[in-house]
Amino acid sequence: MARVFVYGTLKKGQPNYKYMINTAKGLAKFQGRGRTVEKYPLVIAGKYNIPYMLNIPGTGHHVAGEIYSVDDQMLQFLDEFECCPDMYQRTLMRIEVVEWEGKGSAGEARAAAEGVLECFVYSTATYPPEWVGLPYYDSYDSSGKHGLSYVLRESR
Repeated sequence: MARVFVYGTLKKGQPNYKYMINTAKGLAKFQGRGRTVEKYPLVIAGKYNIPYMLNIPGTGHHVAGEIYSVDDQMLQFLDEFECCPDMYQRTLMRIEVVEWEGKGSAGEARAAAEGVLECFVYSTATYPPEWVGLPYYDSYDSSGKHGLSYVLRESR
């Protein structure tokens, strides 16, 4: 099992969460909530209002999200879903645990208790330069005050 940190449309209550609970895509087990140890710019960009974490460590906010344990099948699905490596790149990042529900190995529980885990995160280093000038968010909600509702793939 691999650990994945999701910060956008795959979180609970967001438009693409349905994929995280679709066992035909693989297994994804919610472990807890966290935020990036380093600051990153989280922007909403493009004509479909897609959330992107720009891979510019030290800029922006500590981005909030959810931590999942996923099997190889789900990880492969997420790579395809996130158009990895073209649109997003899957990299390891340090995630501070805010709230832990996960049940796993003693080592995992100890790491969670210490407050920081390494998780795969889909961020991007391949973005138009003007995205750096967009507003930065610390948390994503498709129906947030920003008024930039995410456009589902099936509606594009």
